[in-house]
Amino acid sequence: MLIEGDVFKILPSLPVYDCLFADPPDAIGLKYQNYSDISPVNYQKFLWECLNLFVAHSKIAWVSYNTKWTYVMGSLVCHLLARYRDIEAKPFVQTFTFGQSNSKDCGNGHRPLLRIKRKDATLYPEQIKVESWRQKHGDARAKPGGCVPLDCWDEFPRVTGNSSQRRTWHPTQLHEGLIERCVKLSTKEGDSVLDVFSGTGTVIRVCKRIGRDVTSIERDSYYCKMIRSEQ
Repeated sequence: MLIEGDVFKILPSLPVYDCLFADPPDAIGLKYQNYSDISPVNYQKFLWECLNLFVAHSKIAWVSYNTKWTYVMGSLVCHLLARYRDIEAKPFVQTFTFGQSNSKDCGNGHRPLLRIKRKDATLYPEQIKVESWRQKHGDARAKPGGCVPLDCWDEFPRVTGNSSQRRTWHPTQLHEGLIERCVKLSTKEGDSVLDVFSGTGTVIRVCKRIGRDVTSIERDSYYCKMIRSEQ
């Protein structure tokens, strides 16, 4: 289900979901269709309001954000953990083999990913096992079934213009494999997932493919129209 509207107006009326995924605007001056990017001056307040809503409406929440806000996010998470004693937070990193070129300094080659989890929520690591090093190299000592990946994920490249996943009508897009791993680690088939910044509808596509009940929110009417055209 795709809901058109403002997250801050819609989310308070929604129930608690098994998993929430958020890829909010980055406040770096991107041009969206019908709305301007969030001002950096107001971004810390925006993130704080988001995090509090996410904790209230999900058992496990994932937030993908720009490296520019690493220290701000870290500070906010510390305040969040002090405020809610029944949650825990874990940082992940999406690393890129093909980064962004920068002749003046080292270019950005990663995107932070935050997981906020209620302490009694269940994880399903067996659903995201990958081929181990020993399996790849034919080592007889390799355990069958693979291994649970570490928290630094390099399998999911940036979705650039030449990617088969790319929707050119939106300025940003996350890799479907990244979202699938987050959702599978956090839910089992049939569980509920909430996507709070739908964008290109990536979470919707992934959840339909792996059998999760998804609700997605998007405020931009043009993006809603484009997402629905693919349904």
